[in-house]
Amino acid sequence: MLFAVHYLENKTPVLSQCLERIPEVDEDIKIKGRKGKVLNVVQIEESKYHVHVLLEKINKNQAVLKDDKKKRR
Repeated sequence: MLFAVHYLENKTPVLSQCLERIPEVDEDIKIKGRKGKVLNVVQIEESKYHVHVLLEKINKNQAVLKDDKKKRR
């Protein structure tokens, strides 16, 4: 049987999947290249689940590496 699993982070939908196995609480997961942990699993309907996750933060202020080997003209 397939289950509709909706992953939520702070009430924001992150990913929806059809899975044969429902994730468990405190399970480590990886969504869209980001590591995370399952906080809570809520059954909405017979085969529909909401999985609340905590994903690692993305550091957008990464220093841009300077390319010193640019071609000079």
